[in-house]
Amino acid sequence: MKISHYRYKNKECYGILNQQRVVCLPALAKRFKKQLPKHLEDFIASGENAFKTAEDLLKKVSASESVSAPIGAVSLLAPIAFPLKIICLGLNYFDHAAETNAAVPDEPVIFMKPHTTIIGPNESIIKPKLVKRLDYEGELAIVMGKKAKNIPVSEAQEHIFGYTILNDVSARDFQFKDGQWTRGKSFDTFAPTGPCITTTNQLSDTANLAVRTWVNGELRQNSTTRNMAFSVSEIVHHLSRVMTLEPCDIIATGTPAGVGFAMKPPRFLKNDDVVRIEIEGIGVLENTVKEQ
Repeated sequence: MKISHYRYKNKECYGILNQQRVVCLPALAKRFKKQLPKHLEDFIASGENAFKTAEDLLKKVSASESVSAPIGAVSLLAPIAFPLKIICLGLNYFDHAAETNAAVPDEPVIFMKPHTTIIGPNESIIKPKLVKRLDYEGELAIVMGKKAKNIPVSEAQEHIFGYTILNDVSARDFQFKDGQWTRGKSFDTFAPTGPCITTTNQLSDTANLAVRTWVNGELRQNSTTRNMAFSVSEIVHHLSRVMTLEPCDIIATGTPAGVGFAMKPPRFLKNDDVVRIEIEGIGVLENTVKEQ
C-alpha cells in the first residue's frame, strides 16, 4: 500500500493511493462499521490488526466511492508530522564518500534532526538570510512500525512499517564551521518528506532502488541504494543497539553522490530553486526554496 497524509476540503485525513484517487481510511472504516484510528501515527502504532483491517476494507471500495477523492484535488502533507525521532546517517553511500574524499565508516555515523524540520510536498524550504551555502540531499527514509531494541539484522524488516523520501537539507557553512552536523541540519523546514509511505508488503526489496535528484530540471543525483554501505536492515540493527526505536520514528539512510558542495565549483541552492527527488517504488518529492 501507498499511504498518504493529506488535506481535502479543509479536513485532514490519511488514506490509500488507489488508481489516481486517495481513499480516506477512517471514513471507509466508518462506512463498513469497522474501527480505525483517526490519525496515521496511531494507525502505524496499532500494528498488524489495523493493517489487516485496512487491507480488507480496500477490497470493498471502488474509485467512485464518496470516501475517495482525485489525487489532484488533495494537498499532500508530510506523512509523519511529529515523529518522535528523526535519525540520519552520514557517509552511507560509497559514491558520496568518494566525491567528498572521505572514508566509509566501519559503523553508521548518525545525527538527529528536530521535528520542526519536517515539511511536506510542495511546501517551501526556508533559506534564512544568514545561510549562504544551502544544499540538498535526496534520501530513502525508513518509517518504523514497531518498537525495536537490540534487533538482529535478520529480524529488522519485521519492525519496519514502510519507506518514504526525505530531503536532508543542509546549511553547509554552519555544518562545516561547527565540525559536527546538528546545527547545520536543524533549521526549520530542513526535512521535507513525502509524498507517501510505501509499506513493506509493496516495497519488500530496497537493495537496488533508483535515487534521483533534480535542481531546476537539471539531474544532480543519479544513483541506487545498491551503493549504500549499510543496508536498511543493518541500519535498523545498528541503531537499535544504541537507542530504542519506536513506531513512526524516521530514519534517513544517507545520500548518494551529486550534492551541491561537492561539485566543482560548488553549486548551492538559492531563492526559487526547485528540488525534485524521485525514489523508485515511492514517488516524487518536490519543494521550492524561499529566502527569508
